[in-house]
Amino acid sequence: HYAVEVPKGEPGDKFLDWLGGYYETGYSTNPHWKAEIRALPKHPITSGVKPFTIGDEWYFNMRFRPEMKGVTPIIVTKPDDHTRQGVSAAPRGPYKHILEAKGRDEVLAWVVERPDGGRGFGFTGGHFHKNWGDPNFRKLVLNAILWTAGLDVPAAGVESQVTPGELKENLDPK
Repeated sequence: HYAVEVPKGEPGDKFLDWLGGYYETGYSTNPHWKAEIRALPKHPITSGVKPFTIGDEWYFNMRFRPEMKGVTPIIVTKPDDHTRQGVSAAPRGPYKHILEAKGRDEVLAWVVERPDGGRGFGFTGGHFHKNWGDPNFRKLVLNAILWTAGLDVPAAGVESQVTPGELKENLDPK
């Protein structure tokens, strides 16, 4: 999630090489909103993952390689008009270039395969710890870990169980 945010320039250029995209301050945005993931492409990391809807701090308007070269979008959805206003973004919107993109599909997660054989997975969700309790959210990321490591993803995806109590066990007091 926050690990996809790096400064423009050399760090951003390295992320374009390694990961295919990144969050660019002043260009990308980071509102809290409920994304409706209605369809997923056929890819090993989507094995066993069903469409889902979940609220998170989903970043969008990410800076990608020119023409998305080598980048495969995994989660693509349209933020609603309220989300594009940037009311819950930091720094708070609205931003003209985000508003002008009204109705555009936004890529919230993606994969890249590099010429050197390396793989990357960009994921803009993960702000809220409770979301790991959603089986499809969790399975997508677990599948991505295997795929990124060059391992085979099971046909039904990585099976895992987590209880609400387990999710609360390691939270720091606030």
